[in-house]
Formats: sequence, C-alpha cells, structure tokens
Amino acid sequence: MSSKPRTSRHSRPPSTEGGKEEHSVVNPAREEEIKRRAYDIYLERGEEPGRDLEDWLQAERELASHEISPPGE
Repeated sequence: MSSKPRTSRHSRPPSTEGGKEEHSVVNPAREEEIKRRAYDIYLERGEEPGRDLEDWLQAERELASHEISPPGE
C-alpha cells in the first residue's frame, strides 16, 4: 500500500468565478502613476492604514478624469 494520502478527483483548490483569475490590464507606467497618486492620497489622509483599495480606486478615477478633460483645463 502507498503511504500517499488519497485524494478525490473533486478535491481541487477553490477557483475564482468561471475558473479565471482577474488580471490588471494597466500598463506598467500607468500602474506606477496610479501607485504614486494612491500613496499621495494616503499621505494626505494622515497615513491612516486600511484604506489602500479606496486610495487606489480614487487615484484611478482622478487620473482617468485628467485624461479625458479637454485641453487647456
């Protein structure tokens, strides 16, 4: 007899929805820009931990709104 534990064919690690992992489509330069702005937001809030996702999303929104603003604004 083998000393290996038996595994069921149904015992797989949990997968993400639809079996696909979520991947960012942001290019590295853009991601660095968002990272810098998110860090600035964190500093502006007084370095309060635990809101990194909110900071990241706010940075994305701010940078996106600057991209679509008409020239001269």
